[in-house]
Amino acid sequence: MKLQGIFPPIATPFDHNGGLWKVKVEHNVGKWNRTALAGYVVCGSTGESISLTTPEKVQLWEWVAQYAAPEKLLIAGTGVESVHETVELTNRAAELGYKAAMVRTPHYFKNLLNNDAAQLTYFRSVADRVKIPVMIYNWPQTTGIDISVEAACLLSEHPNIIAIKESSGNLEKILRLVNETKQGFQVLTGSAPMLAPSLAAGCTGAVLAFSNAAPYACITIWEAFRTREVDAANDWQRRIMKAARLVTVKYGVPGLKHAMDFNGFYGGPPRLPLVPVSPGARQEIEEAFDGLRG
Repeated sequence: MKLQGIFPPIATPFDHNGGLWKVKVEHNVGKWNRTALAGYVVCGSTGESISLTTPEKVQLWEWVAQYAAPEKLLIAGTGVESVHETVELTNRAAELGYKAAMVRTPHYFKNLLNNDAAQLTYFRSVADRVKIPVMIYNWPQTTGIDISVEAACLLSEHPNIIAIKESSGNLEKILRLVNETKQGFQVLTGSAPMLAPSLAAGCTGAVLAFSNAAPYACITIWEAFRTREVDAANDWQRRIMKAARLVTVKYGVPGLKHAMDFNGFYGGPPRLPLVPVSPGARQEIEEAFDGLRG
């Protein structure tokens, strides 16, 4: 399976009572369908998966599968702390037509899990038991666990572990992953501020929260890279830098959701305890995204 191009880890639409909003899922997916996005990651961190119940995750997988264009590759965010539940969630997503699972590093018991042996045990145990391929999801800024290059290399030898989403923004690490993992293992970046350099380093694609709000800008960088128009890719990378940092580093999911509202998608409120961004933050985001609309 090839994981090439831009994949948004889609934001979950909530109504103002905190419930899932089906019509807004349809609205967003319908608009993204008209772009050259490669597919959708459903129930990732950007989708506030940590705040979703299991029935809500299944409901979102069903809705997105219903509304996604046939050519869009569907990836389910299924990683939770236990192997048992991760396997159950992954196989449920597989039954709904999802082609791969994005599984984050377990991290709650940090003193016990912050080592190669524990991470190898978790991912191998999951990959042995699930019906679809696994993509490792590494986001150390949030989890406090940074899966090592050495562990990723060993996991790349597993026949059902096909990729890693590397969200650390560490270009040196991306280079090592590209060069040292098994041939055919795919490295995707999760950092929009590092998109062009990461593609140049050998990433096959990207899973970017930023692409929820600015899919065309991300696709433009991907297409410029794919057609070897390096100057154009770097130019667009400079254009998105401020906006990307605001919604992925400074303001996170609440900031991204406001950017989506500003750009014609539905972001809406985050789920408590996250709260909408302040009026000053909204103005800052709108100014940064003004040249990236449409």
